[in-house]
Amino acid sequence: MTGPAVPFREIVLKVHSRCDLACDHCYVYEHADQSWRTRPRTISDHVVSRTAQRLAEHARTHALPSVSVILHGGEPLLAGPARLRRVCEEFSSALAGIAELDLRIHTNGLQLSPRYLDLFDEFDVKVGISLDGDRAANDRHRRYADGRSSHPLVLKAVELLRQERYRHLDLGLLCTIDIANDPVAVLDALTELAPPLIDFLLPHATWDEPPPRPDGSPTAYAEWLLTIFDRWQEQGRPVPVRLFSSVLSTLGGGPSLTESLGLAPTDLVVVETDGQLEQVDSLKSAYEGAAATGFDVFTHSFDEVAAHPGVRARQLGLAGVSETCRRCPVVRSCGGGLYTHRYRSPGGFDNPSVYCADLAALIRGIEERTAAVTESPAVSDPYELLAAQQDLTRTLLAVLHDSLDGSGGEVWETAWALAAEVESDPAGQAGIDRVLAHPYTRTWLLGTLEAVRAGRPVQGPPVERLAASVAAAAVHAGLGLAVPVVHRDGRLFLPTLGAVRVGGPGEQGTALVRADGEGFAVHTQGGVLHIARGAGEGPHWQPVRRLGAAGGLGPEPVRVLDDLDPYRTCFDTPAAGRLGPQAADAWSAALAQAWELLADTVPDQAAEAAAVLTTLTPLAAGEAAQVGRHGYGALGIAAGSDAHELAPALLRGFRRAKLRALAEVTDLYASDGSWDHRMPWQEEPVPFSRLLSETYERVGLGLFAPRFLAGVPQALDMIEEAAEATVDGKQLLAGMRKEINGTHGTSGRNGCKTDTERAAVR
Repeated sequence: MTGPAVPFREIVLKVHSRCDLACDHCYVYEHADQSWRTRPRTISDHVVSRTAQRLAEHARTHALPSVSVILHGGEPLLAGPARLRRVCEEFSSALAGIAELDLRIHTNGLQLSPRYLDLFDEFDVKVGISLDGDRAANDRHRRYADGRSSHPLVLKAVELLRQERYRHLDLGLLCTIDIANDPVAVLDALTELAPPLIDFLLPHATWDEPPPRPDGSPTAYAEWLLTIFDRWQEQGRPVPVRLFSSVLSTLGGGPSLTESLGLAPTDLVVVETDGQLEQVDSLKSAYEGAAATGFDVFTHSFDEVAAHPGVRARQLGLAGVSETCRRCPVVRSCGGGLYTHRYRSPGGFDNPSVYCADLAALIRGIEERTAAVTESPAVSDPYELLAAQQDLTRTLLAVLHDSLDGSGGEVWETAWALAAEVESDPAGQAGIDRVLAHPYTRTWLLGTLEAVRAGRPVQGPPVERLAASVAAAAVHAGLGLAVPVVHRDGRLFLPTLGAVRVGGPGEQGTALVRADGEGFAVHTQGGVLHIARGAGEGPHWQPVRRLGAAGGLGPEPVRVLDDLDPYRTCFDTPAAGRLGPQAADAWSAALAQAWELLADTVPDQAAEAAAVLTTLTPLAAGEAAQVGRHGYGALGIAAGSDAHELAPALLRGFRRAKLRALAEVTDLYASDGSWDHRMPWQEEPVPFSRLLSETYERVGLGLFAPRFLAGVPQALDMIEEAAEATVDGKQLLAGMRKEINGTHGTSGRNGCKTDTERAAVR
């Protein structure tokens, strides 16, 4: 066991150890562990007080912002209102000023009444009720000892909880699955009650005591759940279903939402009525004493329990599942299943779940049914990726405004108000979009946000950039709006337009920038400068220079040589200074030749790259093409690169930039840890992210020079089998397979035409 123990954020407190029902599927009373027989019926004041103290101590030690206490049993309502009040008071008092307390109770609902709910309202105790569906389904197991139905009283409890004055306490319904029940009838009965959540639970079982399978089907539980999923979809997903939400979350690279699935470490401990500290209750299904730790609240801290080998075994993520599971493509969604369900004597828990085939079929079934809906269009459509990036930039700007919270001063607030005014005009909105799409806008936003979050003062150029951006947008739109912009050292820079010289070195002040019919004017105390639209370089004006056509998608995008923007210094090597006319012409000519090479050999990639790589910045040295810390659309190009060196460098830079842009707007792989993978072209094991990125680059380069495809098919197989790609990651993988399909042995426009072109990437 390595690494620190995970602190407990959830405490299951057994307030009563008996029950008023005789459910024949209950893991507490009907399964292997019968320790309930020796425990006190009701929790004592001493156990309550000591547990509250232990939890407060644990929360303080680990600076936990919140903790959950779940009142459980047996049937917790049998403890009575007075005892439950004492519990609520003790924990509320102990946690006051230390951590937020989330109190919950899981009940069969038979005893629920306004007397209890008024108490729960006082302490904000959320209530979850167990109900297995319609009357036929519920009465299959949830009966009194004399065989009477519990269904009418449970419905009465649910209706009581749905009353307006108690609705805020409703946690939802817990339904234990029985495949003998009609799945559609079960779902319809539950959704008719309009709960805030439905939680379907697989009946506890092990390899020693497997779940019933009347027809012998190894996927009977998956088929039952998928029938419910189809009905749920057909109904328009009227109620959240935790099991389905968890699978959809993990398929998209997100976290599991339930302990029974996923790889998140356990953070739960159980306190019995006698103060004994135990592991998760479901372990009682495995064997006598499986949940025991040997600790209690009187002599042991929660930290000691967290270090218990049994607890640590459920905190290991990928390392904690069996070898069979680690090789399975769906392990990140199923997590090996509930720990209890893996038990097989005499070996213990190092096995797949007894529901293994069901979980795999359920996850694949949900993925097949939802892939088209859950896939991000940005993965397959370059314009959707550009739109998603633009949305992200706008979001970052709004977040920066909120984060500044007035600390940007009058300069920022004035510019923000003017931005809203520009946005109110359709042409102005297009102008704002154009400036926000500039890659170095993202560099500015990220750098400024980082400073704000680090608590560093943010004044000067970072704050002033907004006004310059608004002025540039207004000029693009031709709006006659006067925008005050700060100039420093006698220089005023307008993003996407250029730099205006308004004074000498060391001079600083504020100029008014206003569009006019032939360009724009800059008003300063020293006079007015008029800059004509399309004006070339002069003593007072340095434009951002346009580059020649490169055969992009659709209408030809504006592509620029930006050697002016102060935020272009975001590459691994320094940006070059302003290029002279001859150097700029030579640099542009080499780029034009490189684009021509790409268009001739990989026309599809060249067209997309030309459409999105709108900003190219000269670098003083380094790799021929570099991706910096900025928005999608810019590359740094090293000085002195010729066309044959630039062509593959542009392609590599484009692929690298595109993959990063995709990762910024959608999850391509799971983020809950990774295995190391040996790439076919390299001995050193690397994380999945590196395997994916290098394979993606090689696919692009391999279409230009086929030798780069060596090892790519094996790498694609590894990516597919690694159990780390999300739905979008798999979509990207399918796209890569389509790209390399038919490239071997080709020539001309789909292969490398000449020996010179092959040599360019060697």
